[in-house]
Amino acid sequence: MVLKPQDVLVVLKLVALGRKRWSYAWLAVQLGMSPSQLHSAVKRALVARLAVRKGDEIVANIRNLEEFLVHGLKYVFVPEEGEMTRGIPTGHAAPPLKAHFLSDGEPPPVWPDPEGDIRGTAFSPLYRLAPRAARSDPDLYELLVLVDAIRGGRVREREIAVQEMKKWLGQYA
Repeated sequence: MVLKPQDVLVVLKLVALGRKRWSYAWLAVQLGMSPSQLHSAVKRALVARLAVRKGDEIVANIRNLEEFLVHGLKYVFVPEEGEMTRGIPTGHAAPPLKAHFLSDGEPPPVWPDPEGDIRGTAFSPLYRLAPRAARSDPDLYELLVLVDAIRGGRVREREIAVQEMKKWLGQYA
């Protein structure tokens, strides 16, 4: 079994949902996936122990998820950075990290998106459907921004992103 980026996206969506109940069909629509893609992602997340069954529900396994996000993610899902493009801000250029950093004059990291409102340096999202899913869910957007800072941010950005991620996961637990 190989963990895929969409598996992490699904588990992050579960964290963003909190303890709200969900169905495969509903969650697939929210993430822009087919129900079979979602089912496979959940299955892999369960095998990787990033998610667990609690009764008839599937929930994020907070301890394992935190350990993976903080210590493993940047080695498994290395971001690709590219040229200037229009897109959606991520990393230190987006909430919740934006409040911690002053602009240094460098172009911000952005997920390439023709509908984006910021010009910056292309930064590959965790999964190709992540920006679309993030547009309709501000909580998921924040989690993905933190993930991007952990994956490809400078030391201080990573440190603050880890602190913020731990807060999110603590609320979920």
